[in-house]
Amino acid sequence: MRPVAIGTATIRDVARAAEVSVASASRALNGHHSVTPATRERVLSAAQALNYVPHLGARSLSTRRSNTIGVVLPDLFGEFFSEIIRGIDRAAHRRGLQLLLSNMHGNADETALAIRAMRGRVDGLLVMSPEIDADVLVANLPTGLPAVVMGARLDGAGHASIVIDNHAGAWAAVEHLVAQGCTRLAHIAGPADNADALERARGFREAARALLGDETPLVLPGDFSEEAGVAAAGALRARGDIDGVFSANDIMAIACMVSLIEGGVAVPEKVAIIGFDDVPIARFVTPRLSTMGIRIADLGARALDRLIEAIDDPAAPAGEPDHLMPELLVRASSLRAGDGGG
Repeated sequence: MRPVAIGTATIRDVARAAEVSVASASRALNGHHSVTPATRERVLSAAQALNYVPHLGARSLSTRRSNTIGVVLPDLFGEFFSEIIRGIDRAAHRRGLQLLLSNMHGNADETALAIRAMRGRVDGLLVMSPEIDADVLVANLPTGLPAVVMGARLDGAGHASIVIDNHAGAWAAVEHLVAQGCTRLAHIAGPADNADALERARGFREAARALLGDETPLVLPGDFSEEAGVAAAGALRARGDIDGVFSANDIMAIACMVSLIEGGVAVPEKVAIIGFDDVPIARFVTPRLSTMGIRIADLGARALDRLIEAIDDPAAPAGEPDHLMPELLVRASSLRAGDGGG
């Protein structure tokens, strides 16, 4: 099969090369579940060989769709959000879809403005808004526009959602530290108005109480930033009695760990540290960071898949939220008793 100039091949050319109907080629290129893996692979191979590029304008006219997905996030900076976007983009690219990104800065008014700005420009919305009350979020989602909410449960709202079990993840992190022989724990908390952070702090407190009998475990303020991790390290050095730290995210955990080591505190021998999220850099710092992994890019891809289902069948019920259970990934930053690695 000889490649042609980019943009000149049509879907009919792809269908002919793959020996399928035009309808089957279209379904394969758009990621429909009704296409067998073998057919999809044949169509995708033919499209690649022919340098086929979907004509988004023509497809929009025929389907009355924009072929664009709106993505509204609390921030666009940092490894966590980069991974979310990477997962969404990977899933969207397979379907020939474009992304329209917006940053809400964790503010209710800006969230409403960002969502309203998407109306009429996208076929569906992906929203992550842990700082915004669920009722406020639902009130601002446009009626009739398919949406999937990442990280928040929207009971009875008619929108699909994907929920991380932050409480269980925090409990597992504390359980791991206790198994490593830690008896005096501290938690570096996330923002006070962030639902994920609040659940992680609640899980930490309850696990420390149940497993160590500690009624008032140390909780240090934080905001998911590097600066908060450095400040926490200073507080820990001043106290000198903490031997295990659970951080509400990896960035604070890494900053705390580096700062402790630079201050002469051995990790994990003196202080064992575990984070939350499993951002890519966690595997490349020294010592490698133990964490509660949530496969961030997969979360984004999964949300996009659920949104496409809602767009293809708007009448289908949203169903129960997808629950993601964080996975304990034991690495050198917390490993004292030789119980595995990750």
